[in-house]
Amino acid sequence: MPRAPTPSAPAPAAAPAAAPARTLSAPAKALHKLGLTHPVALALHLPLRYEDETRLTPLAEVRPGDTAQVEGTVRECKVELRPRRQLVVKLMDAEGDELVLRFVNFYPSHQKTLAVGQQVRVRGEVRHGFFGREMVHPSFKAVVDGAPLAETLTPVYPASAQLPQSYLRKAVAAGLQRANLHEVIPPELVPHGLPLLRDALEVLHHPPPRTPLAALEERTHPAWQRLKFEELLAQQLSQWQARLERAARRAPQLHDTPPRQQASDPATPADTPAEAQPLSQRLLDVLPFGLTAAQQRVVAEITADLGRSQPMHRLLQGDVGAGKTVVAALAATVAMGAGWQCALMAPTEILAEQHFAKLVQWLEPLGITVAWLSGSRKGKARQAHLEAIANGQALLVVGTHAVIQSDVKFARLGLAIIDEQHRFGVAQRLALRQHLSAPAQGDGDVLEPHLLMMTATPIPRTLAMTHFADLDVSTIDELPPGRTPILTKVFTDARRDDVVARVAEEIERGRQAYWVCPLIEESETLDLQNAQATHEALAAALPHVTVGLLHGRLPAAEKAAVMAEFKEGRMGLLVATTVIEVGVDVPNASLMVIEHAERFGLAQLHQLRGRVGRGAAASVCVLLHTPPLSVSGKARLKAMIETTDGFEIARRDLEIRGPGEFLGERQSGDALLRFADLHEDEALVQRAQAAAKLMWERHPHAAMAQVRRWHGGHLDYLQA
Repeated sequence: MPRAPTPSAPAPAAAPAAAPARTLSAPAKALHKLGLTHPVALALHLPLRYEDETRLTPLAEVRPGDTAQVEGTVRECKVELRPRRQLVVKLMDAEGDELVLRFVNFYPSHQKTLAVGQQVRVRGEVRHGFFGREMVHPSFKAVVDGAPLAETLTPVYPASAQLPQSYLRKAVAAGLQRANLHEVIPPELVPHGLPLLRDALEVLHHPPPRTPLAALEERTHPAWQRLKFEELLAQQLSQWQARLERAARRAPQLHDTPPRQQASDPATPADTPAEAQPLSQRLLDVLPFGLTAAQQRVVAEITADLGRSQPMHRLLQGDVGAGKTVVAALAATVAMGAGWQCALMAPTEILAEQHFAKLVQWLEPLGITVAWLSGSRKGKARQAHLEAIANGQALLVVGTHAVIQSDVKFARLGLAIIDEQHRFGVAQRLALRQHLSAPAQGDGDVLEPHLLMMTATPIPRTLAMTHFADLDVSTIDELPPGRTPILTKVFTDARRDDVVARVAEEIERGRQAYWVCPLIEESETLDLQNAQATHEALAAALPHVTVGLLHGRLPAAEKAAVMAEFKEGRMGLLVATTVIEVGVDVPNASLMVIEHAERFGLAQLHQLRGRVGRGAAASVCVLLHTPPLSVSGKARLKAMIETTDGFEIARRDLEIRGPGEFLGERQSGDALLRFADLHEDEALVQRAQAAAKLMWERHPHAAMAQVRRWHGGHLDYLQA
């Protein structure tokens, strides 16, 4: 595989020198606000729809419901005051047929252009009026007899109130003419039948009269296909670039090898003392359960990666409860067994604490020192852990984003594990990648850590092919034995009393329950049940039950105390916000109630549901909602009822939300894909993927030019 050429710093095409803001007209300021400051940006600002101004319809032929362009002479123009002030214009064509034009909002310029005797060309929707056929607020312009018609469909662009369509059309046309749109992709890599890029954009901005509008609106026209292919190819090339750059870097080769036996005293496997076995095997020996076949497979994939000199960049995905933590622990033992440190970072303190408690339980009996870092740990306790990390005494470090703060110095970091990485913002993920990639010195080489990311939100196939194309993906597609299926029920808020009664019954049987709320305190804008009010109401309704409260604003020590009481079974009902979304493992909890379920995302609902069904008891998840439901709200609750499969949930979530929100990308402020649709364009994604590989191999400089054209200075975000 060839090495990527060293790129110059990518940047968008240079913007024209901007005049001082005070000298810009309102439309020019609106252009700048939309980011339309250079020719390529204008060329890629595509129409929302089109108007057909290529032909005139005689007034005798227009029917109510039609959208048509007509021409005639103004016979009457007057302001009427009843039932409200409005401008009423009567138009007559050469055949003597009439049409009424009605304007509720109008200006003196309207009256001037529509003066009696003026010949005008009008376009709008025809409807029934009191005095026959009429158009309300049509577009219009004065014309002379025999004025030529438009030769192409007229584009209607996304704009703002300060940006008239006429001004924007001229700006886009000028930008399209000036933009450097030379062919970058070698012709043999462009799918057969697609036009040149410039020709495609010309068609999309100015479609010829007989262009099928349905193909344009549904984005299936060859011009649209070329634009989508360009975008997808640039995205795939950027991922290949990340892979090639990673291949050129060095990482420690981690082999979990036990202390070497004396040559004079060879031991058979049966006689080998525990201390002489690999650390990963010692962990497997003390675990109270065996690994599933899927866990064994992904452990083998990760172990093979850790033994290579190229940095691992692997995503471990698996449904809620699939057993990702033990896989991460085994990966950590490989690094630690080779004499290197491992860092595990989680997005919330509760999740990090759960990992810490479990890993301490598993690893400290094997002689491993585990350090804990979080925002709440300060003073001497924090300093002691920082020193243990810096001198290499702490082989495993667990915590929140505190793990990557500037005062944390690792002696020999060989593996970084990031749990629920998509829950960090894009900028956070980028800072994390850069911090963990700070080279460590080892055996004379500059080395960087291997990277393992974990997620319980499985990645749909098309998303993995695009936005995770620079990752190797390991999938745990099997749940451990003994997990009971979860029954999901949906009720309106009117059934709240019935749900409370069911909670009481479940607790009387010796089980425990969660009640999840979306807010902590009352909101003036959202009429939602909040955690504090719900806690008070449930405590009053269930006087014989210990009802706890857990939310993100509680001090860390108080959160830990509440969780400990619930885990130990001394608390029957836990009212909580979404801080319990991931990482909380209480096998005795068999009922989950989610308040205002319509306000939660589908992936979040699935994660919350996964907090129950972790033991042998039959478990139920109740989704309470307040009608009426939005279309997307109905789709989310329907998906929750129909499936408990995390991969199917992820597929539907991608359909409902789109890739940007699915990945947490919105925090970056930039759309991941402007033109292509992962759900509709999977075949085009596959073509772009194949073309990207060939382009890097055969035309690396053209590949870099394509990436610069489309992504400019945003390459870092694509790799976050």
